[in-house]
Amino acid sequence: MSQPPLSAAVYAKDARRLAAFYAAALGLARVEEGASFVLLAAAGIELAVVQAPPAIAEAIVLTDPPAVREDTPVKLSFQVEDVEGVRPVVARLGGGLAAPDAAWSWRGQLHLDGWDPEGNVFQLRQASVA
Repeated sequence: MSQPPLSAAVYAKDARRLAAFYAAALGLARVEEGASFVLLAAAGIELAVVQAPPAIAEAIVLTDPPAVREDTPVKLSFQVEDVEGVRPVVARLGGGLAAPDAAWSWRGQLHLDGWDPEGNVFQLRQASVA
């Protein structure tokens, strides 16, 4: 398998749950699993979901709905075919997307922020509809 152009890692309180979220929401395949990680991939992207060390994981408090953690300097952005088509999957798996009217267009794409079940902010992009 050739290396994808983008590889990223997300540390998680519950790596298995978070990997299931990203796999279903983004259509990523599980390509490798170990005791402390799940590696997901699709054309153009590889996402490692890594179990946070116990001392860090124990300090993370998850709520329902998750508290959105917007105070991070990094936001992963993923291309999807239909942002609104992903919304029910994201919600069913414990995440969320901002309201449709919060979407914006830039560089020929529609952008909308969301959050995963652990409150990590991410962005979805789709080709703009003319």
